[in-house]
Amino acid sequence: MAHTTEEKKRLLNRVRRIRGQVDAIERALDQEVECSDTLHAISVCRGAMDSLMAEVIEGHIRFHVLDPKRDPTDEQTQAAQDLIDALKTYLR
Repeated sequence: MAHTTEEKKRLLNRVRRIRGQVDAIERALDQEVECSDTLHAISVCRGAMDSLMAEVIEGHIRFHVLDPKRDPTDEQTQAAQDLIDALKTYLR
């Protein structure tokens, strides 16, 4: 799935941070922390998941929708970038 070693490391680090956020939510629920604090923790985790999703989809677009073995046309490159930008805006 990751297309480079650097990308793989970055994605795995992001997943590990998300795991820590989920663990924090579990602790908050177990310790009956204030609802507002728990909701905030859930919101932060959701944002992190959305960012991960955007990054993985962007990689998919760049390496599978656009063929990296062929030079895409300017229109294809712009269309791919427009899609990536729309996706990132939607997931915020």
